[in-house]
Amino acid sequence: MRPKSQRRCNIIEAQKFIEQKFTEYYHYKSDDIEPPSSFEKREFAFLLLREKTMRRHEGFKSVGELRSKLREIVPSHVYYSTAIYEKPEEEMDAKEWLGADLFFDIDADHIPTPCNKEHDTWSCSCGETGKGIPPETCPKCGGTKVDDKSWVCEVCLESAKRETTKLIDMLFRDFGFSPEEIEVAFSGHRGYHITLEASGVRELDQIARREIVDYVTGIGFEPKFHGLEDASVPSLEEGGWRGRIARGTYEFLLNTNAERLTEIGFRKNDGVWRIKGVGLKNWNKIMQKAIENQTVKIDTVVTTDIHRLIRLADTLHGKTGLKKVIVPISTIDSFDPLKSAVAFKGGAVRLLVSEAPEFRLGDDRYGSFKNAEVELPTAAALFLLCKGAAKLKETN
Repeated sequence: MRPKSQRRCNIIEAQKFIEQKFTEYYHYKSDDIEPPSSFEKREFAFLLLREKTMRRHEGFKSVGELRSKLREIVPSHVYYSTAIYEKPEEEMDAKEWLGADLFFDIDADHIPTPCNKEHDTWSCSCGETGKGIPPETCPKCGGTKVDDKSWVCEVCLESAKRETTKLIDMLFRDFGFSPEEIEVAFSGHRGYHITLEASGVRELDQIARREIVDYVTGIGFEPKFHGLEDASVPSLEEGGWRGRIARGTYEFLLNTNAERLTEIGFRKNDGVWRIKGVGLKNWNKIMQKAIENQTVKIDTVVTTDIHRLIRLADTLHGKTGLKKVIVPISTIDSFDPLKSAVAFKGGAVRLLVSEAPEFRLGDDRYGSFKNAEVELPTAAALFLLCKGAAKLKETN
C-alpha cells in the first residue's frame, strides 16, 4: 500500500488538473453562458473547487458580472434559484419571495434499471462495499454513512429520456403548455431538467405544486373516479388520465395497433373496447400496470420546493466534467447527451484507473478498467478524475 502522504499527493495533483481544465473552460467559454430570465432577482450559488464549500446568496445586476465571477472563482458547480426575490442577496428570511418557476428533475437514480447493479457501487467507512442502489444502513456495521458512486451509461440516459418525453407530452396534452413555455436540458450527469416559466405558474404555492406532482406521478389515482369501474377502456384519443390509461393498456397488452385487438377478443361498442374472458379483478390489474407505465418518475421533492437551486445551463458538472446542455424539444428524440455535453476536445492524459465500467463519450468507448494504466482523451480522463476513479500517471 502506498504511504498516506503519497496518496494525498496524488489526490492533490488530480484536483489541480481538474481545476486547470475548469479554469480553461470558464476563461474561454464564459461569454457563451447565458443567465436565466429575471436573473437580477435570482439567487446564485457556487460550489467551490478548492475549498469544497458552497457560496450562496450571490446576486448580479449584469451578465458581465456573472461571467466575471465564473472566471474569478472557477466553481465545480454553478446554481441559480428557481425562485425570484425582491432581495436575492439577503438571507432566506429576508429575500422576499416573489414567485418561482415550475421545475422538474428526472434522474436515472429514480428510475429502476437493470444496469445499475452492473455499474453503480457503494461503500461504507467500515470497508464494506456492494453494487447497485446503496442500502440505508450498512449490512455489516449498521452505519448510515454509506457513500455511493453512480455512473453514466447509455441505458440509464435512455431511460431518463423516455421519462422526459412522457412528461413533455403530459405538459402539452394535459396541462396545455406550449413549447415556448418549456425549457428542456440535459443535466450534465444522469438526467434531464424541465423548467416552465408560463404565465400563472410562478405564483403557485407548495400545495398547488404538490397537486401537479401527484397528477404526474399518479399518486392516489383510482380508476373508478374516472368512470373505469367495469372491464372497459376509453378511447385512445381521450384527454387526461382516461386517455393515458387507454394508451397504456393497449401498449401493455400487445404494443400494436387496434386491428390486432379484434383478433384476440376485443369488441368495440359505442367507441369503447371490451374484452372477453378477463374478470374485473384482473382487468383492474391491467389498468394499474397501464397507470404505472404512464406515470413519470420525477424527483418529487424538487418540484414542490419553491426555493430550489438548479444548475445553470452551459456550466460544468463537477462530477463528470460534462456541461448542462439545452435540448430543443423538436430534436429530443435524436439528442445524444454523450456527444453534445462534451466540453473538452483534443489532448490526451495518462492515468492510473482504479476501477471503472465501460463508458462512452462522443463516438468512442472506453474501459472497462481495473488497476489499469491508460492514455485517454482529455474529456474521458477528466470524467474519470471527477468521478474519483483515477489519478494522474506520475512522470519522471
